[in-house]
Amino acid sequence: MKRFALILCLLFTTLTIAQEELSLDYYLPQEYTYDPAIPKPADVIGHEVGEWHVTHDKLMFYMQTLAEASDRITIENRGATFEGRPILLLTVTSPQNHSKLETIRQQHLALSENGSSTTAVEELPIVVYQGFSVHGNEPSGANAGLAYAYYLAAAQGPQIDEMLKNTIILMDPSYNPDGLQRFAYWANTNRSMNLNSDGNEREYHEVWPGGRTNHYWFDINRDWLPVQLPESRARITTFHRWLPNILTDHHEMGTNSTFFFQPGEPSRVHPLTPKMNQELTAEIGTYHAKALDKIGSLYYSEENYDDYYYGKGSTFPDVMGSIGILFEQASSRGHIQESENGILTFPFTIRNQFTTALSTVEAAQNMRTKLLNYQRDYYRDLRTEAGRSKTKAFIFGDSKDAAKTWHMAEILERQNIKFHDLSRDITLGGKQYKKGNSFIVPLEQKNHRLIKAMFEKRTTFTDSLFYDISAWTFPLAFNLDYEELSSLSNAGAEIPELTPLTGSVSGESSYAYLFEWHEYYTPKALNMILEKDLRAKIAQYPFSMGGVNYDYGTVMIPVQNQELDRKALYDFLKKVAKESHIAITAVSTGATKGIDLGSGDFEPVEKQKVALIVGEGIRSYDAGEIWHLFDTRYDIKLTKIDTEYLGRTDLSSYTDIIIPGSWGSGGLSESIAEKLKSWVKAGGTLVGFRTTANWFDKQEFLDLTFKKDTLVAKNVTFGERQDFRGAQVTGGAIFEARIDRSHPINFGYKNNSIPLFRNSNIYLEPEKDSYNNPIQYTSSPLMSGYISEENAALISNSVPFKTRRMGQGRVILFTDNTNFRAFWYGTNKLLMNAIFFGDMM
Repeated sequence: MKRFALILCLLFTTLTIAQEELSLDYYLPQEYTYDPAIPKPADVIGHEVGEWHVTHDKLMFYMQTLAEASDRITIENRGATFEGRPILLLTVTSPQNHSKLETIRQQHLALSENGSSTTAVEELPIVVYQGFSVHGNEPSGANAGLAYAYYLAAAQGPQIDEMLKNTIILMDPSYNPDGLQRFAYWANTNRSMNLNSDGNEREYHEVWPGGRTNHYWFDINRDWLPVQLPESRARITTFHRWLPNILTDHHEMGTNSTFFFQPGEPSRVHPLTPKMNQELTAEIGTYHAKALDKIGSLYYSEENYDDYYYGKGSTFPDVMGSIGILFEQASSRGHIQESENGILTFPFTIRNQFTTALSTVEAAQNMRTKLLNYQRDYYRDLRTEAGRSKTKAFIFGDSKDAAKTWHMAEILERQNIKFHDLSRDITLGGKQYKKGNSFIVPLEQKNHRLIKAMFEKRTTFTDSLFYDISAWTFPLAFNLDYEELSSLSNAGAEIPELTPLTGSVSGESSYAYLFEWHEYYTPKALNMILEKDLRAKIAQYPFSMGGVNYDYGTVMIPVQNQELDRKALYDFLKKVAKESHIAITAVSTGATKGIDLGSGDFEPVEKQKVALIVGEGIRSYDAGEIWHLFDTRYDIKLTKIDTEYLGRTDLSSYTDIIIPGSWGSGGLSESIAEKLKSWVKAGGTLVGFRTTANWFDKQEFLDLTFKKDTLVAKNVTFGERQDFRGAQVTGGAIFEARIDRSHPINFGYKNNSIPLFRNSNIYLEPEKDSYNNPIQYTSSPLMSGYISEENAALISNSVPFKTRRMGQGRVILFTDNTNFRAFWYGTNKLLMNAIFFGDMM
């Protein structure tokens, strides 16, 4: 549906309304009366909705106050953000429904189960999940939630009673509490009493990293499928607990836009999403159009945005038998701003969000039985499809790394996907799957499409444009072995609940301790050991002893000449093993088959002190992923140094400095380049990612030869130019690279190839000497996702890794993101190898 409202007279509020006459009546439908016993937002937060940006603490206080005052609302705290803010959920319905809420929930879930075909839906309430401002600096949604919650609690009349009787509203007032708080602080502290709409005003130019993201600078609207963050885990638990029929996601977009609601681009819908889903989305859209027409707001749909990546809030519901709805409101990014459409005020943006929150509930009322039947039919059809599938299950695991396998199984558990242990150790496709280190996922269960969405590899598409990534195959992201199975003959018992990971030391030694580098948490273990001022050495070659084979990168801790005595060392290593979930082996001799433990081929490893460059010019997503990895996974202290004062910082105490992906030069000047060169020559290891390649080449840290295309547009019209350029974007796909396992950058990897995630078009020629290409893409590397023909030719046999000795130090470059969105576990160790083993390369 491509439709534009023709009414312009009420498009934007005037400065008078914005500054002097603003009241709650601006938002509320006037055909209802409102219960005077229900406190208005201004009674609690001290200002009218839209007068100031609500901070999360005030938002929380108001929602708690409403829950105390209204028998229509209950409130629960589902957890805490990284900064300790509550993750709230309001449940809104009639008092009668509240008295039997658990029964209603069970009846609703029963619709998706076998045997539901005879269940009458006419008397069942519909379930609507409404969430606001997943991006903290898109605040009109959360601020609209103040007025919307008041409306739900206070509005009176037969229509309201009927709506509450027939609806369970799950209201998530702030998807992103930490980001909302950060942006509200910025907007409010820069607000003038005389509101200034000049786009050059400081209020509209928030400082790095901005309020969009959560504490660790993640875009949490990409985490619905991998569920790695606390905010996501809370809402996914709620989603599975209720299986809502509609889920809405209120966002903002550029100031010069209008208002968008789904459906999005018709050609950019994931193939696993039923056609009926898009038809119902379009029908719901007619209610939004009608409501926005009534207040004179411009809008559009079926453009720009897509429904492809299931990790987004408006797309995840589509694979769950629900309808996901994205709203995008032109952003005032403060209180009032000039735009192509006239003066855009914060209250106006709030009113559009409020209006579509109401139109969503109206659509739910009028389409209630249709949407309930759709959900029931969706799961009925899934049961039929699963029975016809030739593939009966997927097996995944890593014979050398239980932790990575466990963490992928943890995602399945959070997504209510059942999985089984193996009945025995098996070998498939030349890969060993060990009982305890592997799991089998049957397809014949409640939602096999969700399983397919997580496991499938897809390389053909109806469109070449993607709003987000085009591939996210989870076993590849975790670098796990996996296969499709035609039977469940090797499946053991179902795992009802994952048991926590464990670690152990085989015994007390008077000689040495060993552990291989394969397990995911070995960097955490090594860091603990080095921080205790204990000596450790790294095996440069494989060896065996006591019937056990030890691979490249095995860590050896001698007992003699340590800071701890024999017993204290043993006790400490037990703590290390337990907290890092690894097995440490005590040995009583240095004699091996291969390099002996006293060999010079055991290289000493030093304690590391790592700095991360952040600030203007640096991609906050990339920086946040690295910060999160060090801080929450490996417990390694990381010093964040801002580009603003990097030039004045004494770097001499740091062993490693990381430059994440950046915009342009990343805010790094020529003088910074010289400063970093001097630091590297004195023994430092400089690690750069992605677009840092251009800066490294320009500043002569590395001598790089880029592979460039010579693509010229032929027979492409002016109107097609954006699609032509967009088709050359590699927005996120998975590629296979060969690895040299003897190189320290690849220590801890057991296979001779590795899946790499790539969302850039930086392609480098390999070195002439093969040993200087320890990671190299294959000739046809695409494993899953989209890449244009031109870029496919460029990536063939290119290299995503470079390193060079500079003085006593080293420069290391990764053209790809090894830490993508916290769920790309499979390549996290590449960065850790660069940190701990950089001087061995």
